[in-house]
Parts: sequence; C-alpha cells; structure tokens
Amino acid sequence: MELLSDPGGLLRSARLRAGLSQRQLARRAETSQSLISQIEQGLTSPTMATWIRLLNAAGFEPHLEIRPSVTRKSHMLEDVARILSLTPEQRLLEVANLSRFVAGARHV
Repeated sequence: MELLSDPGGLLRSARLRAGLSQRQLARRAETSQSLISQIEQGLTSPTMATWIRLLNAAGFEPHLEIRPSVTRKSHMLEDVARILSLTPEQRLLEVANLSRFVAGARHV
C-alpha cells in the first residue's frame, strides 16, 4: 500500500500532478512550506488527518481500501471442505447469492 510505505512520495506526486510548488500547497493547506518539505523527504510522518488535508489542498481525495491477506490459519479456510462437497450447480447458486448480497450492500 503506497500510503503506508511512502506517504511523502505520494504527497509529492499529488503536488506535482496539481502543478503546485511546496509553497503554494502550504498556502492552500494553511501550513508551512517546511512541513511539506519534511514530509516529502520522509523526515517526518504526517498524521492521517494532516496527510488527507494536504492531499485535499492539492485537489486529490485519497481512498483507503483493506484487502484480506493470504494466511494459512485463516478462518476463511474453514469453509473449504463444505464448498468442495457441493455440486457445480450448488456452487454457482452460492456465487449468485453472494453476488446479490454484495450488490445490496453497496446500495446501503
């Protein structure tokens, strides 16, 4: 995830894509140019709120996403035996049900 590995690099990329100098971004975000520089150089790590405020000032809106990691001791693996025992038609029915559930959840 780029945010966690290099928030300064992502801020610099957003600033440059917006065509802003560090000073211009600092004015828009009501902060100091030196703070922008320190973050971009990795000398300081901004809080999430500060990082979002700076990206917003550059004209960007970050979107965070979580993804399941692959692990051998996952509770998600507990259902494998049951799924493998289903017929292909039963598996397709489960996928269709899950698809309807996810579509409904997106509209909430």
